Amino acid sequence: MSIQRFDQGPNFSKLVVTDTTAYTAGYVASDLSADVGGQTRQILAEIDSYLAKAGTDKSKLLTANVWLKDINDFSAFNAAWSEWSDKDNLPVRATVEAKLADPKILVEIMVTAAR
Repeated sequence: MSIQRFDQGPNFSKLVVTDTTAYTAGYVASDLSADVGGQTRQILAEIDSYLAKAGTDKSKLLTANVWLKDINDFSAFNAAWSEWSDKDNLPVRATVEAKLADPKILVEIMVTAAR
């Protein structure tokens, strides 16, 4: 089995790809001044970019893990997610409230996709 690692930093890779599966790190928005919908859209665009590097796309998502700073933002997050997601190929998903690494981070998303 081959394994490719993309954008390795000192502690983790942003994407790991095997022959059959692409695994992303947890992504956060680059513009933390945006609201939860704006941060979610930024993250989903980054996910699209990394999935393309892996030779896959959102139609092949298997799992999604979502961390929200405030669970009261669930509806706003879901609105952005629904705009982006492939309705015919939804992944399993868990969404939880969590204390994130920076108080300005409102959402973090990590996905796994088939190739």
